[in-house]
Amino acid sequence: MKKPSASSVFLERQAYQRRRMRDLARAVPIFGAVLLFIPLLWTNAAPDGSGVTTSQVLVYLFVVWKGLIGLAAIISRAVKSDAPKPQATDPS
Repeated sequence: MKKPSASSVFLERQAYQRRRMRDLARAVPIFGAVLLFIPLLWTNAAPDGSGVTTSQVLVYLFVVWKGLIGLAAIISRAVKSDAPKPQATDPS
């Protein structure tokens, strides 16, 4: 049986990275949903001061929301920059 050479590559590096970026873009909404449902697991504020207050939950939700927007912007730029450039046609 012939061993594969060390220089053989299954996929091009750019194609592999592009595919992983698209996979990450598909996973962001699921990741965001998990993060947004976490406050449902927290206990409410108790009279003795323990627990989480509503203002803390709102700050958490706002930070998660802004973080997801930033992550989506970064990923969209990476995916958009990987798009193939249209060929310029010579009108002459």
